[in-house]
Amino acid sequence: MALIDQYPIYLTNSLTGKKEQFQPLHQGQVGMYVCGPTVYNKVHLGNTRTFLTFDIIARYFRFLGYKVRYVRNITDVGHLESDADDGEDKIAKKARLEQLEPMEIVKQYTEDFHEVMRQFNILPPSIEPSATGHIVEQISITEKLIKKGLAYEVNGSVYFDVKKYNQQFHYGILSGRKIEELMESGRELDSQDEKREKIDFALWKKASPSHIMRWPSPWGEGFPGWHIECTVMSTKYLGETFDIHGGGMDLKFPHHECEIAQATGANGQPPVKYWIHSNMLTVNGQKMSKSLGNSFLPAELFSGNHALLEKGYSPSAVRFFMLQSHYSSTLDFSNEALQAAEKGYKKLSNALKTAKQLKHTGTKTVNAEVEQEFQRLTSECYLNMGDDFNTARTLAVLFEMASRINDLKSGNLQPHQFSAEAFDTFLKTYIGFMEDVLGLQEEAAQNDQLLNDVVNVLIGLRKKARQDRNYALSDKIRDDLKQVGVQLMDGKDGEMSYSIDS
Repeated sequence: MALIDQYPIYLTNSLTGKKEQFQPLHQGQVGMYVCGPTVYNKVHLGNTRTFLTFDIIARYFRFLGYKVRYVRNITDVGHLESDADDGEDKIAKKARLEQLEPMEIVKQYTEDFHEVMRQFNILPPSIEPSATGHIVEQISITEKLIKKGLAYEVNGSVYFDVKKYNQQFHYGILSGRKIEELMESGRELDSQDEKREKIDFALWKKASPSHIMRWPSPWGEGFPGWHIECTVMSTKYLGETFDIHGGGMDLKFPHHECEIAQATGANGQPPVKYWIHSNMLTVNGQKMSKSLGNSFLPAELFSGNHALLEKGYSPSAVRFFMLQSHYSSTLDFSNEALQAAEKGYKKLSNALKTAKQLKHTGTKTVNAEVEQEFQRLTSECYLNMGDDFNTARTLAVLFEMASRINDLKSGNLQPHQFSAEAFDTFLKTYIGFMEDVLGLQEEAAQNDQLLNDVVNVLIGLRKKARQDRNYALSDKIRDDLKQVGVQLMDGKDGEMSYSIDS
């Protein structure tokens, strides 16, 4: 029996508030959209936890044999400082402050984001579209909503008519917000006078004379609203209705609520079958924030260069730490918790290395009790991950499996005590869940990757030195690397490779 059929997945659907068995819209396929970063600053740990959550979800679906199309966008326009559709565009503001073009800011922080994802071993999505690459589609859906009477234009801006939408559909279906309460509170919170109602939100905004990022539209030059981009990109690449939409808990309202309204209004049906939201991070029991001085970037966590950290921690140890809590729970950072996670990760990593070296020696007398335990542990990995992607309980099973692997290494257990099939399945499950599902590498493999990255940085510096005709520096880099056992080899067209002396 195929793994897909053997091990069902149950997930907590934020839309219904219930745990439901996952039933894909198309057999054997999963379409998943996750709101990506707004690239105006360095990615923070809260973002990282969200992307780690959906990395695990995509990995597990693939591990079971599903074909996954995972779409995660880049927001590079339209995200204003206030959810009330006012303030500067975050990217345009950063560009003004740093005296750069907005697309320079986008490039810089998109590259930073990708580097952090690589460090955490978070796999890239199948498709990574950008908001600025889909302006035409955003204008098109805005025109469609106007024709349906669900949007209106005022002074070159276009707003979604929430009251009109609510006559036929349900605004607040995801977040549980009531439209009457939102209208009452909105009168005090929102300073925009051109909207019909304060709860209406922007689909297209007229660009002020000083606004840098602008595009022509039927309503004049302007830029898209924040919410419309995700509606456009998710439905373009996954269809008008798709399986899973994810993001952080903070996006549930207004962003995801507005997404539902836009797509339902335009297409006449809800866009998403299952909504999944990850929870926030805390530090020593307090919400992580810059104002409290308890916020730190991934680079600070790796280096330990922060007042709240006693030392630095490897990306794999931090990844392991985050997996110790269920994605829907708050996750509290502390030095004690990180140090305990580091020890736990090393134990599982050492067992992973051992598991790859163990061989079955042929069956003599099968010990039924031992064989049943191995089969139980194998099955429990799938059952726990299938129970709302519970990485915490899955890790607990992997610790049990690591103890059995260590018993096999020490001789307290003998491979011939159970069948070759049970032995191989047990080890393949441990290795597969560690590497393919949870994305936890052997420490040695991680160190090899780090060495490779460092050498490639030095190769890049040597190339630059040669281009600048700084041959003394070029030779010094080559000679210094040779001193530590790294042999550089110059190839054709200036390309370089290296080998490491064993």
